[in-house]
Amino acid sequence: MNLALLFDEDFIADDRVRLTGRRLAHLHSVLKVDTGDEIPVGRVNGDIGTGEILHLTDAVAELRVRLDRQPPPALPLTLVLAMPRPKMFRRILQTCATLGVKDLWLINSHKVEKSFWQTPWLGDEPLRENLTLGLEQARDTVMPRVQIRKLFKPFVEDELPGLLAGKRALVAHPGTDTPCPSQLNQATALCIGPEGGFTPYEVGKLEEAGCEAVHLGPRILRVETAVPVLVSRLFDACL
Repeated sequence: MNLALLFDEDFIADDRVRLTGRRLAHLHSVLKVDTGDEIPVGRVNGDIGTGEILHLTDAVAELRVRLDRQPPPALPLTLVLAMPRPKMFRRILQTCATLGVKDLWLINSHKVEKSFWQTPWLGDEPLRENLTLGLEQARDTVMPRVQIRKLFKPFVEDELPGLLAGKRALVAHPGTDTPCPSQLNQATALCIGPEGGFTPYEVGKLEEAGCEAVHLGPRILRVETAVPVLVSRLFDACL
């Protein structure tokens, strides 16, 4: 926890917060703070700053906060991601939040198993929890927006062209002829398929919507590896 992310319900006054649960345990067991110490804090979707510990017990921490700096800039990226396997999904969520991805779309694909959509990690609270962990790692406060679309064809035909408007649009597809560009300085949309990749039909539909198929080289990467590698290649801002 490189920053304690503060939610509206944490505030007991304009400049006072109370922390319990995971964040309090982190103060005790990892940071080993005491009264008078300061820690980095940030208000969700707001500024970052410092929090001075006024009162600390095993049950609660009360802090005086000063929020006077803006969070790091977001990536100009719309990430369209085929629903990953649940065992790696929460790590991918945290990685996306850490890298500065703010616009994430989870979509269906032929190789996405139906059971993936039943994972409890898609619930509102688990989503917020994992995105929070990613933000805290990066000392960021702006909560990513996660959209879920369980029907591939309607999404690609009806919504995706509008999402791609004004953006450089790419779909990661091993075996294509075009290498992935690097150091882009423009709004970008990136589509990443499931383990095993998009089918040729799906790649064709994505190309019809305006995407350009690109590759990262001869190696085939797991989704949880491909996400940070592709984002890091496209944008210097997350390095």
